[in-house]
Amino acid sequence: MSGSSSHDVVQARDVTGGIHFHEQSKADHGSGSANPTPRQLPANVRGFVNRTDELDQLNAVLTGEGDDPLVVSVYVIAGTAGAGKTSLALRWAHQVRDRFPDGQLYVNLRGYDPGQPVTAQEALHRFLAALGVGAPSVPRDLDAAAALYRSLLADRRVLVVLDNAATVGQVRPLLPGSASSLVVVTSRSRLSGLAVRDGARRLTLGTLPEREAIALLRTVTAGYRPQDDEQQLAELARLCARLPLALRIAAERAASDPHMRLADLTADLRDESALWDALSTGDDEEAEAVRTVFAWSYRALPDQAARLFRLLGLHPGPEFGLNAAAALTGATTSRTRQLLDSLVGAHLLEQTAPDRYQFHDLLHAYSIDQAQHEEPPEERDAALHRILEWYLHSADAAQSWIAPAEDHLDLAAPPEGVRPLSFADYDAAVDFSEREHTNLLRAVHTAAAAGADRLAWQLCAVLWNAQFPSAAGADWLGVGRTGLEAARRFGDRAAEGLLCTDLGMAYARVNDLDRSLECHRSALQIWIALGDRLNEAHSLNLIGLNHLRRRRLDSAARRFEQAIAVFQEQDSALWAATALSNLATAHYRAGRLQDTATVIEQALTAHRDLGNQRGEGNILSLLSGLKREQGDTEAALAAAQSAVDIALALRNLRMEGYWLLTLGDAQQAAGQFADALTSYQRSATLHQRLGDRTRQACAWHGVGEVYRRLDRHPEAADFHRQAAATHHDIGDVWHEALALDGLASALRDKSPDAARRHWTEALRLLADYDDPRATATRDSLEHRLAESD
Repeated sequence: MSGSSSHDVVQARDVTGGIHFHEQSKADHGSGSANPTPRQLPANVRGFVNRTDELDQLNAVLTGEGDDPLVVSVYVIAGTAGAGKTSLALRWAHQVRDRFPDGQLYVNLRGYDPGQPVTAQEALHRFLAALGVGAPSVPRDLDAAAALYRSLLADRRVLVVLDNAATVGQVRPLLPGSASSLVVVTSRSRLSGLAVRDGARRLTLGTLPEREAIALLRTVTAGYRPQDDEQQLAELARLCARLPLALRIAAERAASDPHMRLADLTADLRDESALWDALSTGDDEEAEAVRTVFAWSYRALPDQAARLFRLLGLHPGPEFGLNAAAALTGATTSRTRQLLDSLVGAHLLEQTAPDRYQFHDLLHAYSIDQAQHEEPPEERDAALHRILEWYLHSADAAQSWIAPAEDHLDLAAPPEGVRPLSFADYDAAVDFSEREHTNLLRAVHTAAAAGADRLAWQLCAVLWNAQFPSAAGADWLGVGRTGLEAARRFGDRAAEGLLCTDLGMAYARVNDLDRSLECHRSALQIWIALGDRLNEAHSLNLIGLNHLRRRRLDSAARRFEQAIAVFQEQDSALWAATALSNLATAHYRAGRLQDTATVIEQALTAHRDLGNQRGEGNILSLLSGLKREQGDTEAALAAAQSAVDIALALRNLRMEGYWLLTLGDAQQAAGQFADALTSYQRSATLHQRLGDRTRQACAWHGVGEVYRRLDRHPEAADFHRQAAATHHDIGDVWHEALALDGLASALRDKSPDAARRHWTEALRLLADYDDPRATATRDSLEHRLAESD
């Protein structure tokens, strides 16, 4: 089970700016740009014609050149379904993207898709990731995430395209709030609230004028058909309600049958229209015209292509890959590619990348409808199980690379016709996990809704181990609860215990330690009832880590000792060594240095015997702190440098950032102040990118200590103040108290009253701790307060 190692205990949710390091190199050892420039626009629209007046209206928001202010900061392109709103927005966006040098952000909010729309929180996570924010740094609170987003865009000139928005609530948190960036929104709604409150300008996109509709038909059919009669083209355009989506589908049908007279094609469409007229209420002529064209084009498909179109409506999401489509039908990938090409050619499907496809929301709804009405129930059920099994087994293969130390579920062989993916390396597995993340999440809900409880809980459990590294911590929580409910319905107690464990770790990642502890205790009860000693030990270890994060150090130590005994009983040497490391950490944080030394020696020997470099580095970092407190600065430096060298060799930035804190502490103790500042700066930079606010603030605290030693008290106060504020924000009481102590020490000479207030507050924060280190720290604070009177 993952999450059992002490160096991965602390995670946080925000990135905080405002701190500047002095006299330090700005080089970042090649670990990536802190301010990436996103280029998220989908490909430009091919065969785009007309809409020149509308393009001119959009161009009118740009004044002058370069950094000149925009006329408006929000532009809404409204119009009926199929009117070409997205095509217009993307056409214009590509034409003017050079006017937005700091990047272009794009999201399809899927406000009208049959499935769940993309929430503002989900869109913010994608945008913040594209802007360089680590996933754990994205606040769970919508307002806080929106504030962070606005801060990052405050001095940038960015074009933001929000496609297919259904409500103002989807849009407003995604507005940058500055006059230098522009947001273009497409919607079937007028979104009047944006005009009233946010000063948005609106362009209402109607159907094409007859002449432009005919021009679009001619553009698509050019080179395939002789010059068709203009009157007949006008009639075809009328039957398509002169909507670009319907016109392109009809034109593609005409182009694919160049020898059939246009009059016959039009008559066929007219007959289809009469059928729909008989079935409809007549309330929405444009919608009926679109459905007529869909049905007309769909019925012209070969049987196998029509079946694929129907079955794609069963896919958990509107966007999918070639191999997933092949799993739905049970056909080979080569045959499926041919059928997909037929659907793309008929404009019933859009190809977004090599072997990647998506539906227009109207066509997705139509596909679902056709599956429900034309596909036999047993065929629908078989196809749904094939696609869910394909995702399950493909994610299981990705887990082998993403989380190789984790046990695999005992899965049944995939059904006939299902050929799961395999991956050549770690990067390929992560690419799959990132690309299919939304579909995997939806697959859990789809399985549960279909009553496939075994698939639901297995998909959930495998996904936990196969998530890509930058996945948002909160993403999995919703499906985790769904998977746990499915496991309970299925009556599998071991599955229930596993998902309780995973949920406990997931809650810890978002700093909900109360729910995390509740889940781990539930899992522990299940493992005890089942007599599963190894998983019992894992739960004991994880409960110990929960206590460690809360600084309940005696309770943490007891749990670690219990876990070690069971791991040793079960001959699980790796996890016994890991729990030993955690026990050493608990002793060290409590200030029990002799106990720390004894356990460190045992753990270091165990990790070296196992060849576990990561575990060895963690213990070396702890050993460095121990030696520093014992006054052996030379040994402290050597141990810390060895730990950092291990992190560099493993190319593990999280471990490097954490162990650089220890190296900075040792360098500071040795009087190597310039080196210490370099270590702390590198650590702070890495932790900002990794999204670990606690450890970033610890690095700031270290810098503050160095500046105090250098008698640069104003700068020291800045760093301590920022560290204290960050620790306060995330509820890290212990480190907040230490930072307040540092701040008070920096202010003592020039602001003695403020210093006393900070020491008093630090004492209040530490009042409930009774371990030796806390007692010694309180004694020291009381002594400084007494001296300051």
